[in-house]
Formats: sequence, C-alpha cells, structure tokens
Amino acid sequence: MKSLIKYFSVLNIVVLFLACSDDSGPGYQEPYIPDPGNGEEPAPQLSDEELLDLVQEQTFQYFWDFAESNSGMARERSQDDAYGGLSPRLVTTGGTGLGLASFPAAVERGWISRNDAVQRLDKILNFLEDVPTYHGVFSHWYNGETAQTIAFSTMDDGGDLVETALLMQGLLINRQYFSGDGEEESAIRERISDLWEAVEWSWYTNGQNVLYWHWSPTYNFQMNLPVKGWNEALIVYVLAASSPTFPIGKGVYDAGWASNGNMVTNRNHYNIQMPLGPSYGGPLFFAHYSFLGLNPNGLEDQYANYREQNEAHALIHYNYALANPKNFEGYGENAWGLTASDSYEGYSAHSPTNDLGVIAPTAALSSFPYTPEESMQALRYYYEELGDELWGPYGFYDAFSEERNWFADGYLAIDQGPIIGMIENYRTGLLWNLFMSNEEVLAGLEKLGFSYSTP
Repeated sequence: MKSLIKYFSVLNIVVLFLACSDDSGPGYQEPYIPDPGNGEEPAPQLSDEELLDLVQEQTFQYFWDFAESNSGMARERSQDDAYGGLSPRLVTTGGTGLGLASFPAAVERGWISRNDAVQRLDKILNFLEDVPTYHGVFSHWYNGETAQTIAFSTMDDGGDLVETALLMQGLLINRQYFSGDGEEESAIRERISDLWEAVEWSWYTNGQNVLYWHWSPTYNFQMNLPVKGWNEALIVYVLAASSPTFPIGKGVYDAGWASNGNMVTNRNHYNIQMPLGPSYGGPLFFAHYSFLGLNPNGLEDQYANYREQNEAHALIHYNYALANPKNFEGYGENAWGLTASDSYEGYSAHSPTNDLGVIAPTAALSSFPYTPEESMQALRYYYEELGDELWGPYGFYDAFSEERNWFADGYLAIDQGPIIGMIENYRTGLLWNLFMSNEEVLAGLEKLGFSYSTP
C-alpha cells in the first residue's frame, strides 16, 4: 500500500486516535488519506511498534465503536444485510468473549479509560443476566435488542458450550484485571462470578465421559456432537475442570477430549514435528482461541507441550505457503496462514487440506507469539502493499485472494478478536498473566495433570 505509506504521516496517526469512543455506536473513520497529489515528501515508514499499536487499536474498535448498541455485545459480522437483514442485532457469545479479553489491553494502552471499560462491562453483564441460558450455558447467538436466542441451526437453539467457554475466558480475564476496591469494580467481579458459577459444565456430559457441544430444551442432546480434540476447544475442558460449582473430573478429559490418547497423532510436515491435530494441523485458529488466556509457554500434559504444538502448527502453515503446492498467486513469506474465514464462495474453514487460495490476516497476525518474524513480515505486506484494498475502519478486512483478485468487504468478530489479544500476549503477556493468576483455573489445570507457568 505504497500510497498509504506516502501520505499517512505520524501526525495523522496522532490526530486519528486522540478521541476515545463511547457507546454511541459506529463512527470510526477510514485511517488513511486519499492521494492529494500535492507532491509531499513520503512520511517515514511506521516502526514495528507503531504498526502493532495501530493494528491493535483499530481492530479493537470492532468491539467498541461497532458493538451492538443496546447490549454492548459484539456483532457476529459487520455487513448489515447479512442474515436476512438481522445482522445489526445479531450478537455472538464467543466473539464477544474474544473481544472482552482485550479490554485490559485497551485500558493499559490508553485506547479507553478504565471507567469506560467498567461501564461497557456493566452494559454487557446487564444483557447476559437477562438472556435465556440453558443450564447456565449461553446460546451461540442472541438478538441484541430483544435478548432472545437466535437459533444457529435447526437443532442448535439452546446452549453452546464452546461459545460459552470463549465468553467465560474473556469474562474471567476481566475479573482478574478489575480488582479495585471500589463499589463498581467489586460489583463487576461479583456479577462475573455469578455467571461463571452458574454454568453447569457437568450437565453437558449427558452422563458420559465426554462433554457435548450443544443441548436444546426442544431437541435435548440430539445434535450429538462431542467436544473432542484436537481443535480450538481445549479451553472448554480446562474451564469445566476449574468450575467451583459444576466441575468435571480428569476421566472426562482423558476419555472425552483426548480420546484415551488417540488425540496424539505425531505428524511431521516440512521436518516440523507436531504432536496433535489433523494433517497439516487444521485451520490455524486452533492455536488461537483457547490461548488468549491459557499461556502455552510451559503448558504441558501427558499428550503435548502446547507451545511446541502451536508453534509447529503456525510454522507448518508458513512453510505450506512457501511450498505453495497449488501455485496460488501471492502465497509465500509475505502472505501465509489458512483459517476459517469468508471467501469468494462464502464462509469456509480454510486449511492446507481445504485450500481455496484465500488468506485471512487473522491467521498470521494471531500467531505473533509463535512466529514473530514471519508474522511481522506478513503484517507489513498486508498493510503496506495490500492495504488500499485490505485495510478498513476496523483493521484488516476478513480475508483476501490475490489469485482471484478478491477482497472481503466486511469483518467477523471471531477473526478480529484474536488479533488484538494474541498480539498483546506477544508484546506483554498481559492476558496470559491475568488468566493464569486465577486460582480456580490453576486448580483445574492441576486436576487435569498439566504443568504450567505462572506470572
């Protein structure tokens, strides 16, 4: 995005971000100025730190300026005409949790005030306390205006355990951060604890040695989707084991999540050993969602070292782009990482075994803790070379294909959220330090046989 570099001066950056947003809704402006043709000298290239600042802050606005106005929750996606026009009111439980995880970073970096964060948390908690839950478990989707469940599919009209775990991860990070003695922060902590303690994790075993993804008051457990590894859902079992009220035991983790050890696959691609997962590791979000809070550094159990797992997964995707077996335009050291995102054919869980030539920026950017140099190279390419098409009001648009000359025109909460939090973990470890200071979580990890690092 050479025109962007030429005319986007440091002064522009300062002016752009001076004002903190409030609950009034969308209003964030495009972050670059069209070419004025006035012969100005090029502005200095942004430093790595300045670029990370910019990407984190602008992406955060999806969860701040663009939040659903009544509930404060994150909209599932940005396009107003999606879901038959319901999109402006359709809010996501898991996506909200991924965004909430970055609230402490937003306060620490001065994007919002501590009081503004508390007020937004208050609004979100008001909504969460009002919506129907299903044995304490939240639905995948709600209507942000009416607080009613929106069915994700025919039989998915009740509780979604994975979405709930992502929400709880974000809420518990905030419970640790907002530790002040004042009445407002004390109330926030108590209300988060009430929601956390109401989740009936053990109910979702249906009497078996496994957790089930869904339960519906109409269809009961008919969806019959067990939560089994390896995928994005490690956080589900950790939180279920950590629950002070409805916990699971280690046997559910071993037999259910780990399939009595059959989760271990010990794959090798490009001379990179990866203990868990499908061929080539699957979509890269497996290495992100559970690890906004769980610190993979030092995290190990009988099945894997999770730093090694996630780093291998990211590096395999990087090397796959270098090898580029399908000869897609643009793939290489500058553009890499396949994950679930929009595509020119609709939403798809992209991976090396389901490769449509579509790259989602969240894949490489949320992998900063594992591949800092490779991720920075991708970030610069996306911003400096593709930014005229790829950069918008809430950071990078969801995905692109240079092969098809296609660029998404919208955002997805579940892709934007990990960018902010995982970059913050790379830079400061803030979210990891908060989540891993939770004594309930540490007790749950110990119950499941994990060793771990603490702040």
